[in-house]
Amino acid sequence: MAHSIWLAFGLLLIVEGFGPFVAPDKWRQTVAQLAGQPNNQLRRIGGCLVVAGIIISYFYLR
Repeated sequence: MAHSIWLAFGLLLIVEGFGPFVAPDKWRQTVAQLAGQPNNQLRRIGGCLVVAGIIISYFYLR
């Protein structure tokens, strides 16, 4: 179980670090635009990401 958690954490770091590594200016603009969004919009985006993660995990573990 711990192995899977560390693997997931490592993959998360790869995905999160890819944007600033490849296109730092575009990444900075995107983050600035997200920071200007109202809370409800950010919650909606976060909820969609959580649901997508659950669906992907379900099909991977099935």
